[in-house]
Amino acid sequence: MLTNDQDSKTGSADGPVPEYVIDLIENEIGGDLMSLKKVKGVLEKLTAENKLLEEQVLTVSSSVTLRVSAALSAAEESRVSLKSLLQREMALSNTLIQHLQGAQPWADSLGQILGQLDTTERHMKYLQCVARIDELSDTIQQCLMTNSVWEAVVAVDSMAKLDVGLQRSGCSHLQAFLRETLRFWHKILKDRLAGDFEDLLTQLHWPFLSPPTMSLSPPANAQELQSQLELLVSQLLSLQTSDDLISEKPLSASCTASPGTTPLSLPIQIMLLPLSKRFRYHFTGNRQTNSLNKPEWFLTQVLMWMGNSSKFMEEKIQPILERNGANVQAKVELCRGLLSLAQEKLALDASRLLYDDTVFCHLVDEILQFERELRSTHSYPSSLPGALHVLLQDAVLQKWLTVERKMAIEKVDAMLSAEGAWRSQYRDISDMDELKAPDCAETFMTLLLVITERYRALPCPRAQLRFLSLQRELVDDFRIRLTQVMKEESRNPLGAKYCAILNAVNYISTVLADWGDNVFFLQLQQSAVALGDDELLGPLGITEIGRLASLDGSLFEGILGLLERLRADMLGRLLEALMRDVREKAQPYCKDRWLSLPSQCDQATMSLSSSACPLMLCVRDHLLQLQQTLCQPLFQMAWHGLADRLDMFLYQDVILYNHFNEGGAAQLQFDMSRNLFPLFGQYCKRPENFFKHVKEACIILSLSVGSALLLRDVLKQAQEDSEPETPEGQRPNPVSALNELGVFRLAPGDVLILLNLRASWPGQ
Repeated sequence: MLTNDQDSKTGSADGPVPEYVIDLIENEIGGDLMSLKKVKGVLEKLTAENKLLEEQVLTVSSSVTLRVSAALSAAEESRVSLKSLLQREMALSNTLIQHLQGAQPWADSLGQILGQLDTTERHMKYLQCVARIDELSDTIQQCLMTNSVWEAVVAVDSMAKLDVGLQRSGCSHLQAFLRETLRFWHKILKDRLAGDFEDLLTQLHWPFLSPPTMSLSPPANAQELQSQLELLVSQLLSLQTSDDLISEKPLSASCTASPGTTPLSLPIQIMLLPLSKRFRYHFTGNRQTNSLNKPEWFLTQVLMWMGNSSKFMEEKIQPILERNGANVQAKVELCRGLLSLAQEKLALDASRLLYDDTVFCHLVDEILQFERELRSTHSYPSSLPGALHVLLQDAVLQKWLTVERKMAIEKVDAMLSAEGAWRSQYRDISDMDELKAPDCAETFMTLLLVITERYRALPCPRAQLRFLSLQRELVDDFRIRLTQVMKEESRNPLGAKYCAILNAVNYISTVLADWGDNVFFLQLQQSAVALGDDELLGPLGITEIGRLASLDGSLFEGILGLLERLRADMLGRLLEALMRDVREKAQPYCKDRWLSLPSQCDQATMSLSSSACPLMLCVRDHLLQLQQTLCQPLFQMAWHGLADRLDMFLYQDVILYNHFNEGGAAQLQFDMSRNLFPLFGQYCKRPENFFKHVKEACIILSLSVGSALLLRDVLKQAQEDSEPETPEGQRPNPVSALNELGVFRLAPGDVLILLNLRASWPGQ
């Protein structure tokens, strides 16, 4: 049974029997002495299993030996094959080295010959280029002599393409010679075509300085003029490449040139000459029209020229450009040219107005208005830079921010000191006075909105974020001012001005919360996170920045938290003042004769306690006053807070302070349910739910004597049987009993105290 020597030793009579042997005997034989005959069967079974295991071991060992032998044989064959390949490789390598050594002289000789051929080829190509330049130059000269202008234009264009092809050759002298030749012929052709084009434009009444009028009939030579216009524009477009080369501008056909840097088409450049001349005549030098105080004069003039010329550009010039394959818009090209004049003038004037706040503000407003007209009325593409780029210069942008801050603070000072600063301008229009915002708060938020509209169109997110930071700074400054005024008015928290300040805080908080969900401010929030703007993000951690990046938070959260804290503080002061007045008016009611009032059956009709009249009038008047002075959200918070405080006051100072007979409990129930609760009934459907302590106390005090005795016994029994060994199911659950009566807020201990306040017990 045991095949292991160690096991045999441990299983000897001198040593302990192994556990697995004991388990085997227990399972196969058991403890019955009559079952010892099973030993023979167990021995045979184990012998068969042992033999089977030996056969498996021998089989596996033999198969492993065969596989190892086969692997060794294959490895030996691979070694022999590899050795043969290495010998062949060595022989081939020696043969190749010998061949290369023998061919080296031939290779050296052939290399010299090829070098001479390469030098000769380059010389020939150089001479061919020179000959080609001379050929094109002669062709242009002959064409000009025979008045074949179009052929001359084609030759100049070929010379320009040759210039482009030589730019990477490194032949500086050849390039210089070609460029001078190109410049010479290009100037001659351009001057000739430009003169003809200007004469033709004059016949077409260009430029249009006033709105074009509808002529009754076209001129007699309209067809001839159109043909000449087609020819001259096409010829000038063919000179575009050479014109770009000579003026050292990026090529218009280049795919790498951005829209803002591509040069104007040559025909458009010529068409802009008379307009440029007029612009510089009127708006430079000592002309009266060149006034720093009146930037709208030249900006309006530029817009008028754009509008007057748009029809001619679209109907006459654009079709010619399309037929010649020019991928430009004639109207946009003209606007670009005129805009460059305005940009140059604006940049010069802005730098001269940095020390005059009034005129500088006027200039900024006019630029913004010009930009809106340019984009909307004249459909100038948003991908092209406009006039706003002038405002992005460091000195100009910093001046703009400084002026915005200065003007805003001055306006805030003026609006807070105005006579009607704390009155709503819509107080007589109920539909428009939901938030009851005082005039100063509404004017301040309008001021911020105007600032937003001014910087919204800026093409630089970083500049926009600087204005957003300024707005947050202004809001925080206004909050501090409101806090200062609030502290002055805190002596009279129930006054109209104090409530107006509270409305102002709530209005600003509401508007800023709406701004936090606005698409424009969400985009700025993403930009702030992407740019890592320290001024806006401040000391925020990774978690807060992650929330901003996922749009879970808002850039206004910090200031909203401060405003919320101010609103809660002001509302708390207001409610405390209300409760002081309520407590004073409620003193007679607190000390009423609750223990000696007649029962309900002894009275014909129930009426309000005379001592409760001052209290009810006080609560009613204050609710009406708050409803008139506070906006709806604040009034909702105010009456909720008042109800909660009034509930605790009546419960602690009236109910727990007195004892009640049957009549007193009925009178208290009547005063609360028929008089106090209805005062709040016009603001909600179930006002008693806001007075749970009072309502449930009235239920307990108004119980019949039998129900009260039974409830008291249940509560006392629950107190006495509170030991852990008492089975839970042997006593009634006090909470369930109270819930059946409609009592959910009061604890069993509080209910027991209320029951002890009843005077109508048997034997009393």
